[in-house]
Amino acid sequence: MKNYTIAFCLLCYFNVFSQELVIGEERIKPGIIFIFEGAIKDIVYPKSINLAEEFTNVHIEARVNWDDTNIPEGTPSGGFVPYLNINATITNASTGQKTFIDLTPHLNLIDNFHYARNISLPGKTDQLYDVIFNINPPEMLNLSFHKDWNDKYSNKLFEPISFEYNNVNFEEIANSTRR
Repeated sequence: MKNYTIAFCLLCYFNVFSQELVIGEERIKPGIIFIFEGAIKDIVYPKSINLAEEFTNVHIEARVNWDDTNIPEGTPSGGFVPYLNINATITNASTGQKTFIDLTPHLNLIDNFHYARNISLPGKTDQLYDVIFNINPPEMLNLSFHKDWNDKYSNKLFEPISFEYNNVNFEEIANSTRR
């Protein structure tokens, strides 16, 4: 009985502190998984380049990792995919008002490395939003490719791609707090 109580307490703890709204999940070749989320607002350092928690509604995230199967030889299963350029446009579905943000690399104890940004929604928290994530591969000056990779895949990790999600409801996440 003691083990069930401990397990229940851990489950409650992680549900409270890791609550996230999954906006969408995608997989592209050569085995990269994208999980787009709206997370609970947080304090992010350095404060000089991150929107303060009190002005934030949602922490928009893109977790980008190698899949566990069908990945290139030598690729770390589940490993973070660095050097991507990701941005998001959040459009209020009722008013058309927009917010555009660049997602930057972040590090925390729940998701580890991910791309994210604190945002203020372009409208009320109880309204619906359309979200477009644009992902660009690493720029040529940020990532070099060895001949074996180039021969098998190319000298580009992937082509630029966008994912769109309509009528996203951020209300529960926006009204939640970590503290």
